[in-house]
Amino acid sequence: MKLMWRYTIRYKKLLFWNFICVFGFILIELGLPTLLGQIIDKGINRHTVGPVWQYGTLMVVISLIGLIGLIGLAYTGSRLTTNLTRDIRNDIFKKTMQFSHHEYGEFGVSSLITRTTNDAFQVTQFMVQVLRTGFMTPMMIVASAFMIVRTSLSLSWIVFAAIPILLVGVVIIGWLSEPMSAEQQKNLDAINLNLRENLTGIRVIRAFVREKFQSMRFRKVNEAYSQSSIKLFTLVALAQPGFSFIFNIVFVLIIWQGAVQINTGHLAVGTLIAFIEYIFHVLFSFMLFASVFMMYPRAAVSAERIEKVLNSPVDITDDDQGIQTTTTQGELAFENVSFAYPGPTESPVIRDVSFKAHPGETVAFIGSTGSGKSTLIQLIPRFFDVTRGQVMIDGYDVRDYQLKALRQKIGFIPQKAVLFTGTIADNLRYGNPEATDAELWDALTIAQSKTFVAEKPEGLQTYLAEGGNNLSGGQKQRLAIARAIVRRPDIYVFDDSFSALDYQTDAALRGALKSITKDATVLIVAQRVGTIMNADRIVVLNEGQVVGIGTHKELLKTNEVYRAIAASQLSKEELNEEY
Repeated sequence: MKLMWRYTIRYKKLLFWNFICVFGFILIELGLPTLLGQIIDKGINRHTVGPVWQYGTLMVVISLIGLIGLIGLAYTGSRLTTNLTRDIRNDIFKKTMQFSHHEYGEFGVSSLITRTTNDAFQVTQFMVQVLRTGFMTPMMIVASAFMIVRTSLSLSWIVFAAIPILLVGVVIIGWLSEPMSAEQQKNLDAINLNLRENLTGIRVIRAFVREKFQSMRFRKVNEAYSQSSIKLFTLVALAQPGFSFIFNIVFVLIIWQGAVQINTGHLAVGTLIAFIEYIFHVLFSFMLFASVFMMYPRAAVSAERIEKVLNSPVDITDDDQGIQTTTTQGELAFENVSFAYPGPTESPVIRDVSFKAHPGETVAFIGSTGSGKSTLIQLIPRFFDVTRGQVMIDGYDVRDYQLKALRQKIGFIPQKAVLFTGTIADNLRYGNPEATDAELWDALTIAQSKTFVAEKPEGLQTYLAEGGNNLSGGQKQRLAIARAIVRRPDIYVFDDSFSALDYQTDAALRGALKSITKDATVLIVAQRVGTIMNADRIVVLNEGQVVGIGTHKELLKTNEVYRAIAASQLSKEELNEEY
């Protein structure tokens, strides 16, 4: 409830008017039965028209006031809950943008999506009921109870005897529904995970003819969600007939006892009618309040899941007072760097790595799969923080920078080219929002992308589908490289970013890069020796350790690991030429 109240209290004015509108609704609900009773007792029973007109006019006035209250209640409640949902989702998104890869791994992307969408929706649904009925029903119950006692004390005991029974039922249902709600949301996470895997891996599924197998997997998680939902909804559904049964018993007893008192002259007909209306409002309000109470466990589970995201500690923290500018541009140094992924084992994947890279130099990294190449360069923009040692840029530890200032120094091109829905121009300006069309075309030319973009009817305004799926792998990779070029960073980081390119395009692109990277530091992770053989220095990694640093020719002569990699890719003639 703390989460919901924390967001609701931000809108004090709307909350205030919500309370005012609640009183307007109570006025109409309790005022009309009272006036109706007066019309019957003082007008109809006495065969006089005056009280009928008098109290009838008051009923019209009260109805108009109540109508205004109802409209205001609906408006303020809708505005409050809409704002609340928007704020929760914005805060979850803002928080997830601060997460490192470790936090994403802990929660899972599918679960984060569920928390942002479905869990926020559950909280909203609960708050809708709270604002429309949760505040109103306690007041209505108290006011109706007062009117019941004031109207007929001798009949009121029947109502008050039923309330403890109803309370016990509500508490039991709430207690039973909480673990069911938690299980339901957990199963919804599993559905989202399965669906996301199937949609992203549809080509692999079709290639291996595993549609039936995947359908069975989805049916299994969907069935689990269905069963948990059936249990929860059945429990809640049982409350309605149970409450109705108790209500009917109360009404029968009231009418019976009221008829006896009317027969003896101790109660007027109009008073009994008003009394029945008060009872209806007490019991109906109680049922509305019970429905809110029964919704609470489910909303509480969702709120707890949201709170877990919002309160999760972030591994990569930003320093608002950190370094923003430096005198040098692009000096990079690793000093005895070791790194272990967070977890129970914390076994280092990188151990005691040291090297330097200067502006104008190209430093390449090569090694067998799992040797730590990609992990190593992800320490530069602080996707992870080192476990031991220092990563220095321009003489300062990367942890001493403001994150924005640090990452603006770097043009990072990941292994998997990530493009966003929108135009080609929108994607390229991700690197520099102020870039002109001429600068975009220059970047495309260097990245060997100008031809295929120019051939498209819309040119830079060509619309890209989700993830750039209407482009080939090589085209997406070249656009990702062009996006980094548009930024004109101090340090270019190519994380196996040439893997989808043919040898001719690879060579042409690397040649064109020299013109814009002559004053920048270039880091290249590659699997192909042909991509890095002209680098100023090559760092050879094996099982997380540096086992050699040198030029292509030097490493062929002195480093067995590099020689083995080169031998697997180059012909004997090429190797002999290098020797």
